Amino acid sequence: MLGSANKEFLIFLSFLGISGFFWLFLTLNDTYEKEFSIPVKITGIPHNIVLTSSETDTIKMTIRDKGTTLITYLYGNVLQGVNVKYSTYARNDGTGIIPATDVQKVIKQQLAAGSKITAVKPERLEFFYNFGDKKKVPVRWAGRVMPEHLFFISHVKYWPDSVTVFAPKDKLDSINVVFTERLNYANFRDTLIVNCQLAKTKGVKTVPEEVKVGFFTDVLTEESIDGIPVKGINVPEGKIIRTFPAKVSVKFVTGASVYPTLRPEDFSVVIDYNEVKKSPSEKCRIILKTTPPGISHAQLETPHVDYLIEQEIE
Repeated sequence: MLGSANKEFLIFLSFLGISGFFWLFLTLNDTYEKEFSIPVKITGIPHNIVLTSSETDTIKMTIRDKGTTLITYLYGNVLQGVNVKYSTYARNDGTGIIPATDVQKVIKQQLAAGSKITAVKPERLEFFYNFGDKKKVPVRWAGRVMPEHLFFISHVKYWPDSVTVFAPKDKLDSINVVFTERLNYANFRDTLIVNCQLAKTKGVKTVPEEVKVGFFTDVLTEESIDGIPVKGINVPEGKIIRTFPAKVSVKFVTGASVYPTLRPEDFSVVIDYNEVKKSPSEKCRIILKTTPPGISHAQLETPHVDYLIEQEIE
């Protein structure tokens, strides 16, 4: 009984395989359209020329033919790519134009007699070059990078911190920084190291094209610094302006590792003589003029103080 069942099952599989083969044969014998991506490479570039765009671009062609033929294009080596000469298409303005029709002519010679190209895009490929004009510019990150609540980015480090930019002179003069691709990271508390590409700009080449960015975090803490002297500004010769108190405190938010390094002399608090003379009153406004890097939300604990203007005795 078991042998008979196995025999019937094998017969069934045989018929299934044969019918599947005929179905596939009939299906592939129909006419279809398939889009192919064909690499176009620029060759014969002179030694004194620097391409500021990629040496290889891609053109898309839609080909119509029987399924069997399209499969040979898909898995064979017929449509591996097209090489074009730099000297044929380079112009004198730092650009080159490769018409899609030129690429189409080359591809058409490689196709079977029954194959037809029904669509080509884009209509042309463009490349850029210069004669070695370059400069070095710093790297900066772009995007959204946000650590967990109560943490902040204390500083950012780049490897390398600058890259060499090749571009036409008019573009080169306007490039002062190169940004990374847009980054998107959130809810981290430890140091974050990211490998990323630099943002692409048409006609601009960067060396290297990839950098490493390190985001170093610290714990937020609210602190204050006492004993910051109040200094007068715009005080006429022969005058002295005194405040009571003479020294004030500043509160701020900073990193736990930054706070121990801060000193009163890192801050600058001033009183403006011109403002006092313009609107005299019992108290005057003092201004937090400068603060050290690495702190935020800095504000004076005493925004107004008593004051006295004296005449210097010679």
